[in-house]
This record gives sequence, structure tokens and C-alpha cells, in this order.
Amino acid sequence: MDLFEKFKDEIDGNAASIYVLNEPLENRFPMHWHHKSQILLVEGGIAYLNTHDKQYYIPARHFVWIPPHVAHNIKFNSSSMVIHNIYFMDEGDVDHPFYGQLSIYPVTGLIQEILQLSEAWQGNVYSGSWEYELLTTLKHILPHISKQPFTLLLPTTDDMRMQEILSYLHDNVSETLMLPDIAARFGYSVRSLTRLFKQTLNTSFLQYVKMMKMTRAMELLLQTDKNVSEVAYEVGYSGLTAFSNTFQQMINMRPSDFRQLK
Repeated sequence: MDLFEKFKDEIDGNAASIYVLNEPLENRFPMHWHHKSQILLVEGGIAYLNTHDKQYYIPARHFVWIPPHVAHNIKFNSSSMVIHNIYFMDEGDVDHPFYGQLSIYPVTGLIQEILQLSEAWQGNVYSGSWEYELLTTLKHILPHISKQPFTLLLPTTDDMRMQEILSYLHDNVSETLMLPDIAARFGYSVRSLTRLFKQTLNTSFLQYVKMMKMTRAMELLLQTDKNVSEVAYEVGYSGLTAFSNTFQQMINMRPSDFRQLK
């Protein structure tokens, strides 16, 4: 039995238990799903959660709630990151307005304290123990204290035409990327490329480019020592004010404050 099958069986083997995994193993698993709901907390960098059609960015001091049966995989590129996973018993979660949605939220002080208590735990936690009661309480309070989701994500596609275009955009994130120029480079009219973005990614060219630049900015702010002005330049902004305003609009945080999550 390989590592993934071993842990999948352990996580879902007892439907009534809560399973705690404080090892950074999820990034070694292929696209998969669980019968249980999952909370994943990131400390010290950015993790990347992929579903079949989206890529989510999970910054440090944020958690992602993953409902049952949602196929996903997790990637991260820093060995110093700390990842906490808790898999909760299903209480009809898919039909709940909070538990039924894959969403990312900032970690509050209360959530952080509870998760710190569970740092040394590993494996199944069973009903009747104080540990089970504590984690059940954590699950039940989340909808009441997690009100403002972190919404930045990049849509993905299997369309080979778009993959070539998106690869070019990512490789040239530091440039000023204009729709007419990209359309001409790949042999499209502006109208045709606009339609292709909408059909395959359900977003506009401009919105995709803004999201792409802001996700790269988040990576640079958390994973390098570049100052905010240098980061702005690295993602194609000539002015700090325009960069900071766009970052604030999309991340709900000033770049200088976001850096403090490092």
C-alpha cells in the first residue's frame, strides 16, 4: 500500500472520528477527495490548492475549508512551511451554507490557539475525549467567526489554446500585458480572444492579468526580501500607488501589512 492509500484509509476509515495530520504530506498526494470535511492551516508561506477548474492561493495565517467529496490536491514550495490538517466527521456538511463551500479565511486568535493545542496530536481523535470535544467546538464556531473569505483565485482550463496563452502571460508577468498585443501575438482578434477567455476561464483578460500579477506579488512579499516598490516593479507596475491600490482591492490588505504574515 502506498503512502496516499495508507493515509486515505486512516482518514476515512472511521466516519465518526476526527483525524489530525500535522505532517506536510498532502503535497505528496495526487488529486483526491475525502468522505470527511477538511481544514488546512498554512504557516510560513503560500500553499496552492488545485481543483479541477481553479487554483486557490492560501497565504500564511489563513486556512482553507474543504467540503466532503471535493477533489483537490495541495502544493507548496517551501520546506519551512508548517501545515496543519484536521478532517472532521460529516454532519451533513455539503448542505450547510458554510461547510458546503470551499473557502479560504484568515486565522483568528481563537482558531490559532485551538490549533496550537493540537500541534502534537496525530491520528484519530474519538468521541468522549476532551480533544474530540475541543475540535468539534472548533468546527461548530467556524461559521460564526469566519465571515470574510479570502477570494483571490486563478481559474484553470484544459483548453490547449488557452494553456499556451496563459503560460506566456505567467512568463511575462513583469511586463505590461495588453489585450490587443496578446491577441496579435497568438493570431486572434481582440473580440475572439475576449470570447475565449470568457468561455474557458469565465473571466476577462484584464481580470485574469490583475489576479495573476497579485498572486505573484503575494509570493514575492512572503518568499523574498524585496521591498514593496521592488515587488511592484517585478509584477509590471511602474507606480507604487497603483500597485498598492490594486493589491488592497483584491487582497483586502495593504502590501506592507501582508508582508507581516511572513
